Amino acid sequence: METDQEPYVRLATLRQLHQVMADMNTARSLADTLQTVADGVVNGLGYELACVNLVRPDGDLVVAAFAGNSAAEALITGRVGSRDSWERRLAMGEVWGDLVFIPHTEGWVLDDDDVPQWYTDGPAPRFEDEWHPSDRLFAPMFTPSVPGGSSCGELIGVLSVDRPRNGRRPGAWGKEALQMYAFQAAIAISNARLRANMQRALVRLEREQQALRASEESFRQAFEYAPSGMAIAEMGGDQHGRILRTNDALCRLLGRPASAMRRYAFSDLVHPEDIGTLLRTSAEGGRAELRLCRRDGSYLWVSLRNSVVADAADGPRFLLTHVEDIEERKRRELQLAHRASHDSLTGLPNSAELRSRLSARLCQRPQSAEPGLVESVDAAYGNTQPDPYGRNDQYTATATPVAADGTLQTYDANGHAFALRGASEGYGAYDHHVHTVAPEGEKDDGTKGLAVLFCDLDGFKSINDRFGHNAGDAVLIEVARRLGRAVRDGDTVARLGGDEFVVLADGLGRADAQDLAVRLRNEIIQPIRVDGRAMRVGGSFGIGWAQCGMTADEVLKSADERMYVEKRSRPKQHRRAG
Repeated sequence: METDQEPYVRLATLRQLHQVMADMNTARSLADTLQTVADGVVNGLGYELACVNLVRPDGDLVVAAFAGNSAAEALITGRVGSRDSWERRLAMGEVWGDLVFIPHTEGWVLDDDDVPQWYTDGPAPRFEDEWHPSDRLFAPMFTPSVPGGSSCGELIGVLSVDRPRNGRRPGAWGKEALQMYAFQAAIAISNARLRANMQRALVRLEREQQALRASEESFRQAFEYAPSGMAIAEMGGDQHGRILRTNDALCRLLGRPASAMRRYAFSDLVHPEDIGTLLRTSAEGGRAELRLCRRDGSYLWVSLRNSVVADAADGPRFLLTHVEDIEERKRRELQLAHRASHDSLTGLPNSAELRSRLSARLCQRPQSAEPGLVESVDAAYGNTQPDPYGRNDQYTATATPVAADGTLQTYDANGHAFALRGASEGYGAYDHHVHTVAPEGEKDDGTKGLAVLFCDLDGFKSINDRFGHNAGDAVLIEVARRLGRAVRDGDTVARLGGDEFVVLADGLGRADAQDLAVRLRNEIIQPIRVDGRAMRVGGSFGIGWAQCGMTADEVLKSADERMYVEKRSRPKQHRRAG
């Protein structure tokens, strides 16, 4: 490098600098760029040693590249100096524009800091601008400043140079050349970092895309080839619940092709009684058991489980619905429930089911509660209801008691009374329970009530004793069939146990109940053929009446007592014949 007294710069020097700059800006990686920067100081600027100290993310500086001496390179490359030590160095010494020069006369104070450095010594300078081995020259590298910002950007590193080949401190040209080189090096390093970050981002993006593709493929295969039904449905908006995609298992389950399934929402396929369950499940996610319609019009019990698939930014996007066939399990549950509530021999409701149905019609408050009764608020305001029990074609008003203080009372599910409002006050809460009443006296007074017919078979024990229990069972089965055939739809025929049967018939007057007992007895006394033999049994009937204020056991006991009165009133030889 020529001295500052020379009025010109040799073309060879400019060519050399041009090549250094080109190499620095065309390096393929950040590491190559850093090494090219260090080599360029040695090859293009005329120094024997050069070190690139790069700022790390934590703020400290690491020796990232070294050129000019392999022994020194092995000694300090990769070592770290603290940011405080570097700032102390850059704040002392002589300032040459953007450069910092620390002469050997001041540098001794830095010998004990943690900045990596090489140690050389030599004789005192013989003339004023002679370079001493302990002199230090630093060229800070800053990122390019933004328009309108400060003159310097962020510090990204420091170039350390040593041993000018001409043995002299750099002149004006040398200082400016090193300063411009540091500026260009900062640009090259910044660009290399950007390229490195971009490459890492591209690699990460590609990996994420590969993972996404693999995940989508896994989901597709899991969705398509799942052994149970799967569907994707829209979430929210006017098309909420519309089916977007189904797998083969769901199409087979419902007997519908995939193209047809996309024309429906699940609300179009669900049983009308289960629509509320479906809406709650689709709105909240979760599991529900309901019935879906097959192509042939039949309904299939399924377990439907919804998962809300959401986007972190956009919120819920769609419903992933898992549909599992539970028809067989539901059939077993219904069979078990039926066995628990029905007689295994005759298929009629058993004693527990009979008491349950009877208790459902009774409350603990008697119809004639003191001190008085008024019609319910419904009737008082003209809001009468059709009789749900079919007693007649008229409207039925419920009765609600009035306490001594005039307070309108009602009862909860456990029969406990609580006040509503005064009878003279406005239209408030009211009791919807329709009381069960019984005819009064032995004559038919026109009252319609819930008749309880207790039946005991006559002559059944002799059949069991003579022909065995199999014959007795056959007789019981036939009697149950005949009783069921003789009553109305909605009436209950139950087997209480042994040869005892009970019939619940609502909406009957006293004469109606007696006529029903006669019809049932006539059905029973007809001959029953078992294994080629004609067998006959009779039936004794006791008619009781259910009414609120009684328990189910009290009602049955009353009917049972009346049955025994009726049985004892008939000659023994006539009982079997009815």
